[in-house]
Amino acid sequence: MDEGSPGKLVGAVVSGFKIVRHLARARGGMGVNQVARETDINPSTCFNILKTLVHERIVTFDPARKTYAIGLGFVEIAKGALEKASFARLARPHLEAIATSFNVTVTVWQRTGDDRMVLVERADNDAATRVHMNLGQRLPLLIGAFGRCMAVYDARSEAELREAFSTLRWQDPPSFETWLQEVRAAQRTGYAIDADRYVRGVTTVASPVLETGARPVMAVSAVGFSAQFTPVSLTGLASAVKECAEALSVAIAGEVAKHNTAPHRRTA
Repeated sequence: MDEGSPGKLVGAVVSGFKIVRHLARARGGMGVNQVARETDINPSTCFNILKTLVHERIVTFDPARKTYAIGLGFVEIAKGALEKASFARLARPHLEAIATSFNVTVTVWQRTGDDRMVLVERADNDAATRVHMNLGQRLPLLIGAFGRCMAVYDARSEAELREAFSTLRWQDPPSFETWLQEVRAAQRTGYAIDADRYVRGVTTVASPVLETGARPVMAVSAVGFSAQFTPVSLTGLASAVKECAEALSVAIAGEVAKHNTAPHRRTA
């Protein structure tokens, strides 16, 4: 069989992945009829697939609400796959060095789909109190420090970005105009900083990881408590994060990717 051709697909498997992806995007549990309707799968078939996924711990079932949601089995599979990725092995020494030097938690986020980032690697520091995040955690593409970096390369118009921005949830949200100015600053510097916006008391520094063609596929992010930083230490951290992201860009793209290369954005 030609490996480039899918050949005959197994319908139940295709439907199963369709259901899993749909539940992964949902913000809460969903009933079988809603899942069937929104995935365009026969309700009886959908029910049987969901029962199987529950048995395999990929999906959980809430008997009180009669709803289904992504389960721990799915997270375990994703975590195992992500930890085996070659870029994670390349990134770890860089992440650990930054985490130790600046007493921060350093993470690598990978773009998944058009509107999400997933945490795929992490290096912790030795402090008794520190910011901790779980592998497999998902966040909106445009949120926080890495969101500003991703927006640099986003070809949508300002009107479209404004609409996407309006759906984001911040503890202390910036105005869209302020956020857009910070996106433009990230385009100039190659990194972005979120101080107390996404989470009060927490500062995050991020820089994009680019593949061939200057397309952002990941972001390196360092996070710590805002009170621990001085202007000097924050500048040093930003430089270290940007250097790490550039090293990963070279590993992925095989060349030095320019962080200030961005598509022409239409105005509206």
